[in-house]
Amino acid sequence: MAPAPGTGPRLSADGQVRLLTKVARLYHERGVRQTEIASMLHLSQARVSRLLKRAAELGIVRTVVVVTAGVHTDLEEQLEARYGLLEAVVVDAEGDEQDVLAALGSAGAGYLETTLTGGERLGISSWSATLLAVADRLHPFRTPGADSIIQLVGGVGVASVQAEANRLLSQLASVVGASPTFVPAPGLVGSPDVRAGLLQDPAMGSIASQWRELTMALVGIGSLAPSRLLLDSGNAGGPLEQQHLREAGAVGDVCNRFFAADGSLVASELDDRVVGIDPTTFREIPRRVGLAGGERKRQAVRAALLGGWVNVLVTDVATARALLAD
Repeated sequence: MAPAPGTGPRLSADGQVRLLTKVARLYHERGVRQTEIASMLHLSQARVSRLLKRAAELGIVRTVVVVTAGVHTDLEEQLEARYGLLEAVVVDAEGDEQDVLAALGSAGAGYLETTLTGGERLGISSWSATLLAVADRLHPFRTPGADSIIQLVGGVGVASVQAEANRLLSQLASVVGASPTFVPAPGLVGSPDVRAGLLQDPAMGSIASQWRELTMALVGIGSLAPSRLLLDSGNAGGPLEQQHLREAGAVGDVCNRFFAADGSLVASELDDRVVGIDPTTFREIPRRVGLAGGERKRQAVRAALLGGWVNVLVTDVATARALLAD
C-alpha cells in the first residue's frame, strides 16, 4: 500500500491533510513503524493508527496488488465463477505430458501444504500418476495435516504396479502425519458376484463407513482411454468395454466412475464390478480436489466440472483457457 501520486482527493492542503500524507509516506513508503512515527511527530500510537486508517478512507493511500509472473489469479477467479468452484489453482506448464505432470504435482503439493491444517479425513484415488507426482513433492508437515487417508478404490493389482499405489498412500500419509487405510481388493473385479462377496467382508464394511465420513477427496481426472498406470495395474476395462463406454457417450472418469460430456454418470456393466466409493457418496464429500491437465484430458476435465465431480481444480494455463473458451 502506498500514497497515490497525484490522484488523491481534492482536499485543501491544510495541516490535517499534510499530517495524513506525511504519516502515510513514513509508514508505507519508508517502512517506519507506527511507534517510531509517534515518537518522531510527537503523537500517540493510537492517533497514528487512526491517521493511517483515515488516509486509506480518503484515498490518500490506495492498495495496489502486483501480480507476480506465473501467478494466474485472473484465470482462477474466472474458472471459479464459471463453474461454481470453491477454488481453482492454475499453473504454468509448457512441454509434453511429463512436464504438465511435474507442474501439477508441484501445484498440488503447494495446495495441500497450505490447506491441510489438521482434522481432515482424506480420500485418494489409488491409480494416479498425478497424485504420485504430488506425493513426491510434498514437504513433511510439522504438525499433522489430516487425521486419516484412505484409498477410494481398490489398490490391489499387478504386483509391480501395486507397489506404486501402496507407495502413494504410504508416502502421503507419512508426510502429512495421517493414518493410512488400504482397500485390500482390486479396483475392478471380474464379475458382480465377486464384488458382492468382497463387499460382504467386515473389513470392507468398515472401509465403506469411512468413505461416508470423508471431508476431502484428492483425485486424478481420467480420460476415457486409461492411463498407463491404471492399464498396467490390471484395473482398467478391456478394449470391448472401452468401446461400449465410448458408444454410451463417456468422455472421462473419476475413480472408475465414467461420465458424459455434460458430466452426467454413464451407467455401464463396469459399475457392478468396481470396488470403490459409489458416485453419490463421492459427490457428498465437501471438498473434492481434481488434478488434471494437458490437451488429452481437456474434455474430461470440463465434464468433471459440469457434473460436480470436483469442486476444486488444479490445472495448467492452456487447459484453463480452453475451459473458459468453451
